[in-house]
Amino acid sequence: MNTVARGQLREDSYFYTGVVEGANGYREEKDLMPFPATLEVLKRGQERFNIYCTPCHSRVGNGLGEIVERGYKPAANLHDQVRLAQPLSHYYYVMTHGYGAMPDYSAQLTPIDRWAVAAYIRALQLSQAATASDVPAGAQVRELKDIATDEGHAEYAQPWTLPATAVQAYGHDLKQGNPALVPANPADPAITVPLSKPAPAAAK
Repeated sequence: MNTVARGQLREDSYFYTGVVEGANGYREEKDLMPFPATLEVLKRGQERFNIYCTPCHSRVGNGLGEIVERGYKPAANLHDQVRLAQPLSHYYYVMTHGYGAMPDYSAQLTPIDRWAVAAYIRALQLSQAATASDVPAGAQVRELKDIATDEGHAEYAQPWTLPATAVQAYGHDLKQGNPALVPANPADPAITVPLSKPAPAAAK
């Protein structure tokens, strides 16, 4: 008794749980990382996110991954006001324990990878609200359409539509619960989801 198996000692509770123990046993999530969110950490988070999260949440995090095309209910939109208001460690906690229809990913993602994904989710959220004033002085800024042209892509990502079967099954949830969705045509049961916003018009 009162022993810890070799390799099982967890000295940093927040790192492993994503919560801080408070008074009277109250557990609180925090909007902070347990280690620096370096560029290397964000790249690792992006890699893990693209592997494990995009099937449900999509690469842009709007909750409309490819499994929706197979009839699965849309996942959380990481850009809605509810998710934007959640502390960073909430994402770690959900990946550890699961939430609603989402299973836990503790077997697929190590604790350090779960934190890396949480950091990348926050970076993804911030990227959607970035302005020119957020760009560091001296950094080069280019229009998305110019970058796409240089890389041989179309100027803008084309919208994609959800299959009618998914909309019929979850139409209410899709139209009412996800502000990123835009009806394509009132007469068309499919819903068009823009993957990117048009670039702002150049100043004259």
